[in-house]
Amino acid sequence: MMSSVTCGYLPLVDSAPLIIAKDLLFATQEGLDLTLVKQPSWSAIRDHLAFGQLDFAHLLSPMPIAMSSGQSGYPVQIDALMVLALNGTVIGVSTDMANRMAAQGWAPYFDNPRATSAAVLAGGQQTLRIGVPFPFSMHRLLVDYWLRQDPAFANDRVEIISVPPPQMSQALRNGRIDMFCVGEPWGSVAVQDSGAVLVLPTSAIWNCVPEKVLGARRNWVTQNPATCHAMVRAVYRAARWLEQPQNVPLAVEILASSKHLDLPDHAIEPALTGQIRPRSGADPLRVDRFMVFHNGAANFPWRSQASWISAQLGVPDQSQCFRSDIYRAALTPIGVDIPNASAKVEGVLSEETPVTNPKGALILAPDNFYDGAAFDIATETTPKE
Repeated sequence: MMSSVTCGYLPLVDSAPLIIAKDLLFATQEGLDLTLVKQPSWSAIRDHLAFGQLDFAHLLSPMPIAMSSGQSGYPVQIDALMVLALNGTVIGVSTDMANRMAAQGWAPYFDNPRATSAAVLAGGQQTLRIGVPFPFSMHRLLVDYWLRQDPAFANDRVEIISVPPPQMSQALRNGRIDMFCVGEPWGSVAVQDSGAVLVLPTSAIWNCVPEKVLGARRNWVTQNPATCHAMVRAVYRAARWLEQPQNVPLAVEILASSKHLDLPDHAIEPALTGQIRPRSGADPLRVDRFMVFHNGAANFPWRSQASWISAQLGVPDQSQCFRSDIYRAALTPIGVDIPNASAKVEGVLSEETPVTNPKGALILAPDNFYDGAAFDIATETTPKE
């Protein structure tokens, strides 16, 4: 018997595991009649999930922490059952701002956070207006983490403005923002439509950003364990399929359809290939691990990731929101090699690192921060209630 479930998503490339799980029948094979519901904004998807209009949701990774701690919308316990994608977001500026940065001696490095932040803060206006998709997003946390390291940073020099991803290009074109951080394909769309200049992938700030997660209400998860396990398996299989280079052309075709992202192929393909064009007319730049769906234990919901997010938000630790226990229960029976631990020290892996597991085949991806920081869930503390 099929179980009918609904899942909300925003039209971003990193929603691909959900779309592929439905269209290539991975969900059907797990006994799920999956309905995908496109959402206009992160606040809409938050509210629809909180009030039970959705069973699952494509969420920004800080959203379960913010919702569970009562920081965003109606307070409700939200769990992240798995990570949908690592990385995949870009920081861009207007043409005018890029020219001001160049006047400060900046060159389009695309891989130098320190030089780029110095140019941004030296070449920007008195108040730098930065568009991000949502207040409780990795976009905002990483931009804040990055800019605050620069000696020229001051709170009154930066204004963060929430702009839905599909509207980011127009906001830049209309002069509402000087700079943005957004997920693909909307950075590439801003290059094509608004003359934006992409200056940095956020993977240059943190090499292993848990960008999006599969979220669900905790009480619903408790009541429907078999359905949650089936969904994790279906999406895991879709993520593994997406990581195969030979599948990229079909993935682009599926995502570009009107019922999903409704965008041309050339706006979607850069994220899947890691070939990012930083400005109009420029040759694409190859960005390693630009968007990761599966390799390096990408889908594992590390509790240490949730703890780092909690610390950045300044809320009591919400590491229990990242449900490594559910992920393990769903996938271990089908032979998936899974980390033994549920937390790690974030930021210490500068290269692919094999870990000892019963199967001896698991390799963790690099996860270093650009400033050399390390975050240990065992020693770090966050504010207490």
